Order: sequence, then structure tokens, then C-alpha cells
Amino acid sequence: MVDRIRHNAPVLVIGLGRFGAATAGQLDRLGREVLAIDTDAGLVQKWADRVTHTVQADARSIETLRQIGAEDFSIAVVAVGSSIEASVLITANLVDLHVPQIWAKAISQSHGKILERIGANHVIYPEAEAGERVAHLVSGRMLDFIEFDDDFALVKMYPPKPIRGVNLSESGVRSRYNITVVGVKSPGKPFTYATPDTVVSNHDLIIVSGTSADIERFAALEA
Repeated sequence: MVDRIRHNAPVLVIGLGRFGAATAGQLDRLGREVLAIDTDAGLVQKWADRVTHTVQADARSIETLRQIGAEDFSIAVVAVGSSIEASVLITANLVDLHVPQIWAKAISQSHGKILERIGANHVIYPEAEAGERVAHLVSGRMLDFIEFDDDFALVKMYPPKPIRGVNLSESGVRSRYNITVVGVKSPGKPFTYATPDTVVSNHDLIIVSGTSADIERFAALEA
């Protein structure tokens, strides 16, 4: 069923707090049709001109969800996090309405386990994930950090001194540091894929991949 969901399918976003509003706003910027709902009339009014549709409604009621056409959506985001009870009830309602893809925000591991058990396909921990990401970024060399479940990471960073001024093959970046330089961005130019002949300077940005531990060691090299 997941494979049959259109890549541009409309998205139902429930909850217009910081996480829900950011999700709805970004989806709108990506050209996706969004129906955002919240019980707070002020938030609904605030976002009325920023996303496709907004409705003041209480998603804890399955009848209310039916009335706004929730069962016609193939993707829903439950962004309600302050009330675990509301989050669980809304997610259960969406499961009962057979919404194929349900993304739900959790504020704790136990909250997340409950959401998974009642049928959420994807559980998101925004605060925890943001904290982990910031912990990697505070060193100063890394500018962006994305870690995957298998300890594999992609990082945007400034190149450390040992790999600058020579091509990537000569620098031995992969054999010495277990790091792959995926792309390079020179000032005023777009990112390009790196090749063994690519030479980076201290003005460039690079995208690297590898394990989190290897990238941390690589980022700690002499600047």
C-alpha cells in the first residue's frame, strides 16, 4: 500500500504547534496540498493564508475527522505532543479510519512505543533528534549532520587541513579516515559530485559520509 501512495499526495497535519506548523509550512513550500487542523482558533487563523486549508476541529473525535474527510488522506501527521492522551487517541482514530501512512510525534520513548503499538507507521522524536544533531554541530567544523539508524551519517562541513590542496586520491581520505567525500561546493558555485581528482581548498564546503565515530574523528583533525 505504501508504494501506491502518490509522491505529491495531500497531507493531513493535526496540531499547529511549533512542530506541526513547521511541517505544514514546509510541505506547502514544497507544493504539497495540506489540510492543517487544530483546536486553537488563533493558530488556525494564523496559518489560514500559509497553507492550502486550515480547519478548527478536535481530532480526538473520530466523527469530526470523518466530517473533514480525514479518511480520504493517504498521509497524516499527528503533531500533537503536549498531551499524550490526545496524541494516542488521535492516532488511534486515524488507524480506525484506515489512513495508510501515519507519522506521529512522541515526547518520550514510552509515548513512542504506545504510538507504534496502536498503528503509527513512523514515530518522530523532534526534541531528542534536534538535541543529538546539535551535539554533533557544536564542535564548529560541522554545519549540518544527518544520522541514519545504522550509525551511517551524512555531514556538511569545512574540509580539515590534511585533505586540502591535493586531490582526494592523493589525500587518502577514504583509506586513512574511512570517510567518503561525496560532494564539494566552491564559493559561488553549486555542489558537484566529488571524484578522485577533486581538489578541495579551505574556502570549500564538503559533504562526507561514514560512521558517526569516523566523521567525529575526521572533523577533529587540524583545521
